[in-house]
Amino acid sequence: MDTQQNTALRRALAEVPGPLPTSGVIHVVIPHTDRFTVVGNHLAQHPGLSCTAVGIAVRIQSLPQGVEVSIKALAARCREGEKRIAAGLRELEDFGYLQRVLERLPSGRVVTRTVFCNQPAALLHPRHPAAPRQRAAPAPLPSPEPAPAAEQPMPPEQPVPPPPPLPQAEPVSLPFVPPPTAPKPPPRPLPRPSDPTPELDRAATAFLGDLHRHAPRFMLTEDDVRQLAPGVAAWLERAVHPDALRHALTDDPPVPLRRPALLLRHRLTELLPPPPPGARELAALAHRPRTTVTPFQTCDDCDRAFRSPTPGRCRDCRDRRSEPIRSAA
Repeated sequence: MDTQQNTALRRALAEVPGPLPTSGVIHVVIPHTDRFTVVGNHLAQHPGLSCTAVGIAVRIQSLPQGVEVSIKALAARCREGEKRIAAGLRELEDFGYLQRVLERLPSGRVVTRTVFCNQPAALLHPRHPAAPRQRAAPAPLPSPEPAPAAEQPMPPEQPVPPPPPLPQAEPVSLPFVPPPTAPKPPPRPLPRPSDPTPELDRAATAFLGDLHRHAPRFMLTEDDVRQLAPGVAAWLERAVHPDALRHALTDDPPVPLRRPALLLRHRLTELLPPPPPGARELAALAHRPRTTVTPFQTCDDCDRAFRSPTPGRCRDCRDRRSEPIRSAA
């Protein structure tokens, strides 16, 4: 087997055009006919990427659409461990080849989309294909020799019409994806409860301190708990059950999860539910001035019901008692 391979290699070297270099690599180029991936030299010779990152990029670029490329999925296909794969993915993310985008599904669930661009520099300066050139008309044929007088003269030569111009190709525009160096809008402020109370603050602090028991990757520091407590209190004020809040904050985290407090802040802000129906109306009703209602009384003389702040007689009975006094006067 080695003899056959060496013989084939010598035959391939003999077919390499031009003189062979005296040192360095010698390329034996055999054209691919199927199952190949085009990789640019900007990736293969990238000065800032490690060989592990370049290899992972080539592996991802060769996979079809929809194949999972998480750390665990790549570790199952490659010999590198999860730590080296995670470091290589971070390198590709730093140079724009890889982007992780949060997307909210119609069901309300937030998932992480992994986008790989084989040429991130082209996103900054999209190139449009040049218009096809028109083919020049072929040169006219040389005129034939003049015929003798005895022969029939040849008909005059007809001009060759130029070919019609080819249709202009539509410019191809790449979908806009902001580069990793593009300025990001300022983050929205963390929500806060409309009526902060010590009970809400204690409940939010206890919720954040207990979060790592249900989701071990969400281990928070004391400063993180202090900063995120108002956002949790805003959710609890809106009658959100702690279990529902826990699932909304910790389900489907990105891999790897490097800054859990930042992810919690983002989800507390972006996924805040609306207030319960009627809460604003009830609050306005509570602060509205109350209307005093005069109670019903029973007349001491005729037992008829009448409205009065104090017990006594109705108007008719009071008038009847006052008539003799007015007549005597």
